[in-house]
Amino acid sequence: MQRKRVAVIGAGPSGLAQLRAFEAAAEKGTEIPEIVCFEKQADWGGLWNYTWRTGLDEHGEPCHGSMYRYLWSNAPKECLEFADYTFDEHFGRSIGSYPPQAVLWDYIKGRVEKADVRKWVRFNSPVRMITYADSTEKFTVTVHNHAAGKTYSEEFDFVVVATGHFSVPNVPYFDGVEQFTGRVLHSHDFRDAVEFSGKDVLIIGRSYSAEDIASQCFKYGAKSVTISYRSQPIGYEWPDNIQEVPLLQTIRNKTCSFKDGTSKEVDAIILCTGYIHHYPFLPDELRLTTANVFYPPGLYKGVVWQSNPKRNAESILLV
Repeated sequence: MQRKRVAVIGAGPSGLAQLRAFEAAAEKGTEIPEIVCFEKQADWGGLWNYTWRTGLDEHGEPCHGSMYRYLWSNAPKECLEFADYTFDEHFGRSIGSYPPQAVLWDYIKGRVEKADVRKWVRFNSPVRMITYADSTEKFTVTVHNHAAGKTYSEEFDFVVVATGHFSVPNVPYFDGVEQFTGRVLHSHDFRDAVEFSGKDVLIIGRSYSAEDIASQCFKYGAKSVTISYRSQPIGYEWPDNIQEVPLLQTIRNKTCSFKDGTSKEVDAIILCTGYIHHYPFLPDELRLTTANVFYPPGLYKGVVWQSNPKRNAESILLV
């Protein structure tokens, strides 16, 4: 019988977990399918693979990375550790509970480097389209190989979509933003708070990125930081030059007016407004359409696509 083929889209933490799972099964003597992982970046690690680039990458593709230079984990490593590969094993000693980006990237890579699964990954290879044919019961995956400068297609029996959902920014519109004479960016494009030293910064949002970027701007010398929230404030006892105000309403030149009637002149606006699920390579019948929620509709256990064209098999997964 012909060997089955599995396409894994993305070599970030989720995609690498799939590769490690297949490799572990093979170690135990299980016959596994042929695995091909397509990764758009030049190296694996997904979001944890830091890049200085913003906007477009070296190939003209949208930058996947949302990582900034001095990001540290906002969860203890004890909650992030792989069951089969500990931080102590990787580093040969104990480390602090909240490691920085570079340490986590090194750890994530270490697990799959030990497993020797890099041979399954095709780098600089963004997926352009995935289609399914009832006649063959197979998926056709169309990929662009940037190294060779060509586009090609291959057939697979199963597809694992592991592209994540923290790389395409959610960018809300605010009245007058097109007239703003300062700098506007989404946290996706934030790389270093030094840029905002001596400036009045407005941050839109009240979740993890807003909290951390506000703290970093303060640490690296911002003149003031104003955090504008939609529902409720973060509520910390901030330093004197950090304040929280209700949601931004209008922008006139550099003057920003808020829902409580107050206003402030600012030099930069950083949108910490989250991300959207974006799967442009999937046709409508296979594409997940949802807000950014923990349990999107249509996914069994948050993983298996319930509108499977293969009713008797878990043929497409989103992880």
